[in-house]
Amino acid sequence: MEPIVRLVGITKRFPGVLANDGIDLEITPGTIHALLGENGAGKTTLMNILYGLYQPDSGEVFIRGQKVRVTDPNVAIRRGIGMVHQHFMLIPPFTVAENIVLGSEPRRGVSLDLKRAVAAVEELSARYGLKVDPLARVESISVGMQQRVEILKALYRGAEVLILDEPTAVLTPQEVRELKVILDSLAAQGKAIIFITHKLKEIMAMAQVVTVIRRGRVVKTLPTSETTPAELASLMVGREVILEVEKGPSRPGEEVLRLENVTANNNRRLPALRGVDLTVRRGEILGIAGVDGNGQSELVEVLTGLRPATGGRVFLKGKEVTRTRTRQRIRAGLGHIPEDRHKRGLILDFSVAENLILATYDRRPFASGINLNQGEVRKHAERLVREFDVRTPSTETAARSLSGGNQQKVIVAREIDRDPDVLIAAQPTRGLDVGAIEFVHERLVAERDRGKAVLLVSFELDEILSLSDRIAVMYEGRVVAVLPAGEASEDILGLLMSGAARSADEARAAVEGGNRVG
Repeated sequence: MEPIVRLVGITKRFPGVLANDGIDLEITPGTIHALLGENGAGKTTLMNILYGLYQPDSGEVFIRGQKVRVTDPNVAIRRGIGMVHQHFMLIPPFTVAENIVLGSEPRRGVSLDLKRAVAAVEELSARYGLKVDPLARVESISVGMQQRVEILKALYRGAEVLILDEPTAVLTPQEVRELKVILDSLAAQGKAIIFITHKLKEIMAMAQVVTVIRRGRVVKTLPTSETTPAELASLMVGREVILEVEKGPSRPGEEVLRLENVTANNNRRLPALRGVDLTVRRGEILGIAGVDGNGQSELVEVLTGLRPATGGRVFLKGKEVTRTRTRQRIRAGLGHIPEDRHKRGLILDFSVAENLILATYDRRPFASGINLNQGEVRKHAERLVREFDVRTPSTETAARSLSGGNQQKVIVAREIDRDPDVLIAAQPTRGLDVGAIEFVHERLVAERDRGKAVLLVSFELDEILSLSDRIAVMYEGRVVAVLPAGEASEDILGLLMSGAARSADEARAAVEGGNRVG
């Protein structure tokens, strides 16, 4: 079958970065084609060029065999290209129908003809098997349903090629399976699906073809039936990668972190934590699972002193620290790998060496009166760069010059080297390639085995399941269940994360009964 999209020699540069380097790509109708690569590999940039958000520096775009210049998204849409972005482009107070027809509304005079809009959405929904309630407000529907609305928006405008950027990032396992059914149905009706992701398991389950991009270049395109996750991981990073986390049984000791009925507000002063009770013990990893936006970020900020609790109490090594400042908590034995490494983890214009002493710069051996002992700072940095395999030209290199994986290694090195009793790791592998993920996972398990308490907060369910000894699930600011990792599964956690089950026992019974929850 002739390709519906053909990209030839696409090159795109940004200041200091060659994002796409002569990329060739063909997309065939009726196929789910995955683009796989680490963050910064160039896959989203390539699709933004196809959708008209960026212009290539060189190269050509062919749609249905015709050379075209996609100057903006309107041109792409007229040519049958639709894109569902990682962060949805919906207006929460509007209804599903209003969001879908926005910009191409059926009108009665100067007003929206709501009756015709609803009818159009119902017809489209039935044709593609994407069930939605046209009159529901977007702010009241689930994330998975919002994604359906985004797909219907593209189909309403005549999309024959559908680009999905990290479409499973905020979905529960049940919603991921529903998405697979939807994409299979669309492909069966002749649509071409381009699926941008870094999740190997989902590529193997969803895509027929995968193109691996590394550092702006196509490494290989092959059928998923002729490859394995291990081969794809190796193609992504250029070396063999161990995908399974190797860890023995935990040996939990005394409790070192405890939360009692903790409440807190979000940035809009609305309740974000609603009576959270948790304990973390030495020698264990407690994983916090949940869909983004259910209070995990606020929980970490309350624990680290970055957000005040509105109620309840926090104890660190038996001492209450609810209203203690961040610096005092650090000195008391708390380590923190933040979810946003640029905002909270690094001072980007500082050198690697300076970033490695951010929490200890005023203490011996680094402090010399009011001055820094540069010799000790440099010696300290050189040791950690070796030990944690930080790839940097020099310890004097600015942190912003490092790759995302090496920036994360700097943070991990700094926090672990301080020898904290409790290590809070929030989204510790976000945006990292599989090689860097392997490294971070090994270090977290090593800390557990040294008798440290590790609190892992992650939206990656595979990460939670493979690293955790116990798993706490958060939903709407509450811990709805805490269960041993050996008793957890994607299905059980998915039901708890979505609010479809209110306890581990209810989720377990629902899974055993075929996911029917009352």
